[in-house]
Amino acid sequence: MDIDNKNLKLCNYKEIWTPFCFLDESGTLDVKSQPYFTVGMIKCSQPYYLQQKIRYIREKNHFWWEIKFSDLNNSKLSTAVEILDALFNTKSLWFSSYTIDKRSDYFKKEFNSNPFFAYEQISQQLLKGNLRKNEILIVLADNVVTPKRNKFEVNIKNKINSEFDRLAIAGVCRLDSRVNDLLQLTDLLIGSINYELLMTRGVISGSSVAKNKFIKKFKEYLGVSTLTESFRNYSFNIHHHIKDGVK
Repeated sequence: MDIDNKNLKLCNYKEIWTPFCFLDESGTLDVKSQPYFTVGMIKCSQPYYLQQKIRYIREKNHFWWEIKFSDLNNSKLSTAVEILDALFNTKSLWFSSYTIDKRSDYFKKEFNSNPFFAYEQISQQLLKGNLRKNEILIVLADNVVTPKRNKFEVNIKNKINSEFDRLAIAGVCRLDSRVNDLLQLTDLLIGSINYELLMTRGVISGSSVAKNKFIKKFKEYLGVSTLTESFRNYSFNIHHHIKDGVK
Protein backbone atom coordinates (compact mmCIF):
# COMPACT_ATOMS: atom_id res chain seq x y z
CA MET A 1 0.00 0.00 0.00
CA ASP A 2 1.41 3.36 -1.07
CA ILE A 3 0.38 5.95 1.52
CA ASP A 4 0.35 9.65 0.72
CA ASN A 5 3.11 11.04 2.94
CA LYS A 6 0.92 13.97 3.99
CA ASN A 7 -1.76 11.61 5.32
CA LEU A 8 0.16 9.14 7.44
CA LYS A 9 -2.04 8.02 10.34
CA LEU A 10 -1.32 5.84 13.36
CA CYS A 11 -4.04 3.44 12.25
CA ASN A 12 -1.88 2.70 9.19
CA TYR A 13 1.00 1.55 11.38
CA LYS A 14 1.45 -1.70 9.44
CA GLU A 15 2.22 0.30 6.28
CA ILE A 16 4.47 2.84 8.00
CA TRP A 17 8.17 1.95 8.15
CA THR A 18 10.39 3.30 10.94
CA PRO A 19 13.97 2.58 9.87
CA PHE A 20 16.96 3.38 12.05
CA CYS A 21 19.76 5.49 10.57
CA PHE A 22 23.24 5.16 12.08
CA LEU A 23 25.16 8.32 11.19
CA ASP A 24 28.89 8.99 11.53
CA GLU A 25 31.66 11.14 10.09
CA SER A 26 35.27 10.53 9.18
CA GLY A 27 37.99 13.07 8.59
CA THR A 28 38.21 15.01 11.86
CA LEU A 29 36.16 18.17 11.53
CA ASP A 30 38.69 20.73 12.73
CA VAL A 31 42.06 19.31 11.64
CA LYS A 32 43.56 20.82 8.48
CA SER A 33 45.80 17.79 7.91
CA GLN A 34 42.62 15.82 7.10
CA PRO A 35 41.30 17.54 3.96
CA TYR A 36 38.68 14.92 3.07
CA PHE A 37 35.54 14.88 5.14
CA THR A 38 33.00 12.06 4.81
CA VAL A 39 29.58 11.72 6.38
CA GLY A 40 27.95 8.32 6.06
CA MET A 41 25.01 6.33 7.35
CA ILE A 42 23.65 2.83 7.50
CA LYS A 43 19.87 2.64 7.23
CA CYS A 44 18.08 -0.53 8.27
CA SER A 45 14.48 -1.35 9.03
CA GLN A 46 15.27 -3.97 11.67
CA PRO A 47 18.69 -3.44 13.33
CA TYR A 48 18.12 -6.58 15.40
CA TYR A 49 19.22 -8.94 12.62
CA LEU A 50 22.59 -7.36 11.91
CA GLN A 51 23.17 -6.52 15.57
CA GLN A 52 22.66 -10.18 16.56
CA LYS A 53 25.13 -11.33 13.91
CA ILE A 54 27.73 -8.89 15.20
CA ARG A 55 27.11 -9.98 18.78
CA TYR A 56 27.67 -13.61 17.77
CA ILE A 57 30.92 -12.66 16.01
CA ARG A 58 32.11 -10.79 19.09
CA GLU A 59 31.26 -13.67 21.44
CA LYS A 60 32.87 -16.27 19.18
CA ASN A 61 36.08 -14.26 18.92
CA HIS A 62 36.02 -12.94 22.50
CA PHE A 63 36.30 -9.49 20.94
CA TRP A 64 34.93 -6.65 23.07
CA TRP A 65 36.94 -3.66 21.87
CA GLU A 66 35.51 -0.82 19.86
CA ILE A 67 36.01 -1.38 16.15
CA LYS A 68 37.26 1.81 14.50
CA PHE A 69 38.90 2.03 11.11
CA SER A 70 41.66 4.27 12.46
CA ASP A 71 42.62 1.54 14.96
CA LEU A 72 42.39 -1.37 12.54
CA ASN A 73 45.41 -3.68 12.79
CA ASN A 74 46.28 -7.32 12.13
CA SER A 75 44.82 -8.53 15.44
CA LYS A 76 41.46 -6.86 14.73
CA LEU A 77 41.30 -7.51 10.99
CA SER A 78 39.64 -10.94 10.94
CA THR A 79 36.82 -9.78 13.24
CA ALA A 80 36.31 -6.61 11.20
CA VAL A 81 36.07 -8.66 7.99
CA GLU A 82 33.54 -11.02 9.58
CA ILE A 83 31.42 -8.02 10.51
CA LEU A 84 31.73 -6.74 6.94
CA ASP A 85 30.57 -10.18 5.72
CA ALA A 86 27.57 -9.93 8.04
CA LEU A 87 26.70 -6.53 6.61
CA PHE A 88 26.60 -7.80 3.04
CA ASN A 89 24.56 -10.84 4.07
CA THR A 90 21.82 -8.80 5.75
CA LYS A 91 18.70 -7.77 3.85
CA SER A 92 16.79 -4.48 3.97
CA LEU A 93 19.91 -2.44 4.57
CA TRP A 94 21.26 0.63 2.78
CA PHE A 95 24.45 2.69 3.00
CA SER A 96 25.01 6.24 1.80
CA SER A 97 27.99 8.56 2.10
CA TYR A 98 29.03 12.02 0.97
CA THR A 99 32.66 13.11 0.77
CA ILE A 100 33.88 16.66 0.34
CA ASP A 101 37.31 18.29 0.16
CA LYS A 102 37.52 20.99 2.83
CA ARG A 103 39.97 22.90 0.57
CA SER A 104 37.49 23.20 -2.30
CA ASP A 105 35.71 26.32 -3.53
CA TYR A 106 32.40 24.50 -3.04
CA PHE A 107 33.15 23.95 0.65
CA LYS A 108 34.02 27.61 1.08
CA LYS A 109 30.97 28.83 -0.81
CA GLU A 110 28.29 26.49 0.51
CA PHE A 111 29.48 26.02 4.08
CA ASN A 112 31.55 29.15 4.73
CA SER A 113 34.54 26.87 5.36
CA ASN A 114 32.76 25.77 8.56
CA PRO A 115 33.13 21.98 8.99
CA PHE A 116 30.53 21.82 11.78
CA PHE A 117 27.92 23.56 9.62
CA ALA A 118 28.91 21.26 6.75
CA TYR A 119 28.45 18.20 8.97
CA GLU A 120 24.92 19.27 9.86
CA GLN A 121 23.95 20.20 6.30
CA ILE A 122 25.40 17.06 4.71
CA SER A 123 23.71 14.92 7.38
CA GLN A 124 20.39 16.53 6.44
CA GLN A 125 20.99 15.83 2.75
CA LEU A 126 21.79 12.18 3.41
CA LEU A 127 18.67 11.71 5.51
CA LYS A 128 16.40 13.50 3.04
CA GLY A 129 17.84 11.50 0.16
CA ASN A 130 17.08 8.25 1.95
CA LEU A 131 13.58 9.10 3.16
CA ARG A 132 10.70 7.32 1.44
CA LYS A 133 7.04 8.38 1.41
CA ASN A 134 5.86 5.91 4.03
CA GLU A 135 8.86 6.21 6.34
CA ILE A 136 9.57 7.96 9.63
CA LEU A 137 13.29 7.84 10.42
CA ILE A 138 14.92 7.29 13.80
CA VAL A 139 18.44 8.76 13.77
CA LEU A 140 21.32 7.65 15.99
CA ALA A 141 24.47 9.68 15.37
CA ASP A 142 27.99 9.42 16.72
CA ASN A 143 28.63 11.97 19.47
CA VAL A 144 30.95 14.18 17.44
CA VAL A 145 32.41 17.01 19.50
CA THR A 146 30.82 20.22 18.23
CA PRO A 147 30.72 23.81 19.51
CA LYS A 148 28.79 24.26 22.76
CA ARG A 149 25.86 26.10 21.21
CA ASN A 150 25.47 23.66 18.32
CA LYS A 151 21.94 22.17 18.25
CA PHE A 152 22.61 19.37 15.76
CA GLU A 153 19.83 17.07 16.98
CA VAL A 154 17.19 19.81 17.22
CA ASN A 155 18.09 21.36 13.86
CA ILE A 156 18.07 18.07 11.97
CA LYS A 157 14.64 17.05 13.26
CA ASN A 158 12.95 20.45 12.98
CA LYS A 159 14.31 21.40 9.56
CA ILE A 160 13.53 18.10 7.84
CA ASN A 161 10.06 17.81 9.38
CA SER A 162 9.34 21.39 8.37
CA GLU A 163 10.59 20.86 4.83
CA PHE A 164 8.50 17.71 4.35
CA ASP A 165 5.55 19.18 6.27
CA ARG A 166 5.08 15.95 8.24
CA LEU A 167 6.70 13.77 10.86
CA ALA A 168 9.67 12.53 8.82
CA ILE A 169 12.26 12.34 11.60
CA ALA A 170 10.95 10.84 14.86
CA GLY A 171 14.05 11.91 16.74
CA VAL A 172 17.81 12.36 16.67
CA CYS A 173 20.08 11.15 19.46
CA ARG A 174 23.87 11.33 19.57
CA LEU A 175 25.62 8.40 21.22
CA ASP A 176 29.15 7.41 22.11
CA SER A 177 30.02 5.00 19.28
CA ARG A 178 31.61 2.63 21.80
CA VAL A 179 28.12 1.56 22.89
CA ASN A 180 26.74 0.78 19.43
CA ASP A 181 28.06 -1.74 16.92
CA LEU A 182 26.25 -0.27 13.91
CA LEU A 183 27.83 3.13 14.49
CA GLN A 184 31.18 1.35 14.62
CA LEU A 185 30.37 -0.46 11.37
CA THR A 186 29.49 2.87 9.74
CA ASP A 187 32.90 4.13 10.88
CA LEU A 188 34.61 1.16 9.19
CA LEU A 189 32.94 1.96 5.86
CA ILE A 190 33.47 5.73 5.79
CA GLY A 191 36.96 5.30 7.24
CA SER A 192 37.78 3.05 4.29
CA ILE A 193 36.59 5.69 1.84
CA ASN A 194 38.59 8.48 3.48
CA TYR A 195 41.73 6.37 3.87
CA GLU A 196 41.87 5.36 0.21
CA LEU A 197 41.45 9.00 -0.80
CA LEU A 198 44.27 10.06 1.52
CA MET A 199 46.55 7.32 0.20
CA THR A 200 45.85 7.75 -3.52
CA ARG A 201 46.14 11.55 -3.31
CA GLY A 202 49.44 11.33 -1.43
CA VAL A 203 48.16 13.10 1.68
CA ILE A 204 49.49 10.32 3.91
CA SER A 205 52.26 7.79 3.43
CA GLY A 206 53.08 4.50 5.07
CA SER A 207 50.36 2.09 4.04
CA SER A 208 48.67 -0.17 6.63
CA VAL A 209 48.47 -3.82 5.59
CA ALA A 210 45.40 -4.51 7.73
CA LYS A 211 43.53 -1.45 6.47
CA ASN A 212 44.36 -2.24 2.84
CA LYS A 213 43.12 -5.82 3.25
CA PHE A 214 39.84 -4.59 4.72
CA ILE A 215 39.40 -2.06 1.91
CA LYS A 216 40.14 -4.75 -0.67
CA LYS A 217 37.38 -6.94 0.77
CA PHE A 218 34.97 -3.98 0.83
CA LYS A 219 35.69 -3.23 -2.84
CA GLU A 220 35.24 -6.89 -3.77
CA TYR A 221 31.77 -6.87 -2.26
CA LEU A 222 30.88 -3.68 -4.15
CA GLY A 223 32.47 -4.91 -7.38
CA VAL A 224 34.60 -1.78 -7.81
CA SER A 225 38.31 -1.16 -8.22
CA THR A 226 38.45 2.05 -6.17
CA LEU A 227 36.59 3.92 -3.44
CA THR A 228 37.84 7.27 -4.72
CA GLU A 229 35.08 7.60 -7.32
CA SER A 230 31.32 7.93 -6.86
CA PHE A 231 29.44 4.65 -7.01
CA ARG A 232 25.82 3.60 -6.76
CA ASN A 233 23.81 0.40 -6.81
CA TYR A 234 20.55 -0.64 -5.13
CA SER A 235 21.96 -0.69 -1.58
CA PHE A 236 25.05 1.55 -1.70
CA ASN A 237 25.50 5.16 -2.70
CA ILE A 238 29.02 6.58 -2.35
CA HIS A 239 29.17 10.20 -3.52
CA HIS A 240 32.26 12.39 -3.88
CA HIS A 241 32.39 16.15 -4.29
CA ILE A 242 36.11 16.73 -4.20
CA LYS A 243 37.36 17.94 -7.58
CA ASP A 244 36.54 21.60 -7.94
CA GLY A 245 38.79 24.49 -7.03
CA VAL A 246 41.29 22.65 -4.83
CA LYS A 247 44.35 24.78 -4.23
